[in-house]
Order: sequence, then structure tokens, then C-alpha cells
Amino acid sequence: MGNKQIKQHLETAQKTGVLKISLQRLQEFPPQLKTYPNVLKTLDLSQNRFEHIPDELGRLTLLKHLNLSGNRLTDLNEVVGELIKLEVLLLMDNLLTKLPKALSNCTHLKTVNLSNNQLKHFPSMLCGLRQLDVLDLSRNQITEVPAEVANLYVTELNLNQNQISSVAEEIADCPKLKTLRLEENCLQANALTPRILKDSKICNLAVDGNLFNSKQFTDLDGYDVYMERYTAVKKKMF
Repeated sequence: MGNKQIKQHLETAQKTGVLKISLQRLQEFPPQLKTYPNVLKTLDLSQNRFEHIPDELGRLTLLKHLNLSGNRLTDLNEVVGELIKLEVLLLMDNLLTKLPKALSNCTHLKTVNLSNNQLKHFPSMLCGLRQLDVLDLSRNQITEVPAEVANLYVTELNLNQNQISSVAEEIADCPKLKTLRLEENCLQANALTPRILKDSKICNLAVDGNLFNSKQFTDLDGYDVYMERYTAVKKKMF
């Protein structure tokens, strides 16, 4: 996509509010975006080679959908916290090692995908976002789920393929959590405490590929209570 094509896309986007410039191997943000009118609601810059996000992105305060997946981002500019209308944030397949606390300002977020990055710590700044429904943290390097997770409002949390060896039992206090994916981590069976199995709302718990077998799982105190929830949901589906 040459400069002429990018210019055409930018002109069209002023009318539609949707701008897609993906799969272009761009290393720098299109300079036109730095002075672009604040009209965009969807911005797709996926599958390029960006290493940084410019401060000017914070000007696009009407954005609801931002796709920066498949780039080379190692950190996320604090200006993302200025995108207060953002509902969908896609950052999978980057090189992120941390996230800015300013993300907690994005109170309208519904979906966040951070799969396949290099995060070592659970992003606690996302806890407390009451509209957040789906959080994908799979394929990172997270080692534990902290107590702050009690304030996470998602219905689905994907932590597959990390290095998790402990899960705070406060996860049982998550008000909406129904699906918890913990496959291919470093969990012992006793990491799934009776409180997690008995007192949570989790009805779909995926734990294959950890350091225990299926019998050890089914023998856990509270497994029968969990299965009651699981079965009840399955019955509603059919």
C-alpha cells in the first residue's frame, strides 16, 4: 500500500469512521494520523512492524475498536488510557512485557486480547473495569494469579499456556466469572482450593496439561459442587 492508497483510505475513513491499514509491514505510524481529525471509531493497524505507539494516538478519543495485533510492540504508551470510549482492544502477537496503569481509565472496555506476548505479571489494572467481559492472557509468561483478581468482572478468563503455579482463592469472589481456562500451566492439584471449587460461579474450568491427572482433579474437595454447576449449565444448553 503506497502513500496514495493510504491517502485514499484516510479520506474514506473521514466519512465511515473506520480505518484499516494492516499487512503493510509499516515500521512507523502513518504521519497523517498525527494530525488526523478526531472521527475514527475503528482503527486497524494489525500485522505491521510497529515497535512504539505515538503520543498522537491519544487524540483519537472516539475510538471504540483498536487492533494493534501482530506488531513488535514491547510496551504500550500511556496515551491508550486517554481512549476512554474504547470497547475492544486487540494486542495479541506482540512483544509486550508490561501494561500501563492508565488502562484502568478505559472503563468501557468489553474485550481485551493480549494473547502471545511476554507478560510476566497479571495485569491488575484491568480489575475493576465493570464492563470487561472477555480477557485473553493465553500464551504469556504469567506465574501467578494475584488476590486482586477478586475485582475482575469478566465472564471468561483465558490463562492457557502460561507458567502459573498458584491461583489466589480470591478468584472465587469474581462476580461474573463462568469460564476459567488454565490449561498447560504449572499447577499442582491443590492449587484448586475448596473455596475456588465450591464458592465461585465458575462452571467451565479447563485444567488439562498441568502437573496432575484427571483422577487427582476429580478427587478434590469441592469437585462435586463444581460439577453441579457445570451440569446445570449444560442442561440449559440442550
